[in-house]
Amino acid sequence: MLEDLKPHIQDLRRCLIRIAIALTITFAASFYFWEIILDWMVAPLSTALPKGRESVIFTQVGEAFFTAIKVAFFSGFIFALPVIFWQIWAFVAPGLYENEKKLVLPFVIFGTFFFLCGCAFAYYIAFPIGFGYLINFGSQLFTALPSIGDYVGFFAKLMVGFGVSFELPVVTFFLAKIGLVTDKTLKSYFKFAIVLIFVLAALLTPPDMLSQFLMAIPLTLLYGLSIIIAKMVNPYKEEPQED
Repeated sequence: MLEDLKPHIQDLRRCLIRIAIALTITFAASFYFWEIILDWMVAPLSTALPKGRESVIFTQVGEAFFTAIKVAFFSGFIFALPVIFWQIWAFVAPGLYENEKKLVLPFVIFGTFFFLCGCAFAYYIAFPIGFGYLINFGSQLFTALPSIGDYVGFFAKLMVGFGVSFELPVVTFFLAKIGLVTDKTLKSYFKFAIVLIFVLAALLTPPDMLSQFLMAIPLTLLYGLSIIIAKMVNPYKEEPQED
């Protein structure tokens, strides 16, 4: 049993090493520009904060340094996405047919594209609405003094959450391409999918209804898009009835 798994473990090891090398390079480059990247990350929060109190603070020794590490790692991860998707494909490719292995380029391109679409949706739509609500809630009783370390971790978690959730059409395309799902399959599981979408939104967002809906609504629309994609790629065909 272990001998059968050994080639797969070796393939996984090679893929992880390549991903680690790519992340190291992009992390080092991002660390050099961490202040510029941090300004971009903090912009949605600064916009939501009351006028005259747009700055953020740090409360622990070393928090500023470790924040720079978080910023560089998050940025490095984003820039390394094409390599990460390429290595994911390289790991699963041995189990595919020759014509399916040729889909590596579309997988890398569209996987990266939809992840960035999720990040863009979070940054330009979800964050301004969500932060505006969360920061101003109870502002007449409390003074908002967000910690930069906590905020960067919160920001990165949401960005990655939205990015991963937007991969649904890409995953559907390749599952349909290899014949594992059809449009009828997705339609039949629509009710269950809605429940899972809201559970996922609750896990990946702050514990407030607004943030959860901001993730759940686009995910529901993406599920509808996935049904259309499955119908185009692998439409359900009724089996001919025997006489």
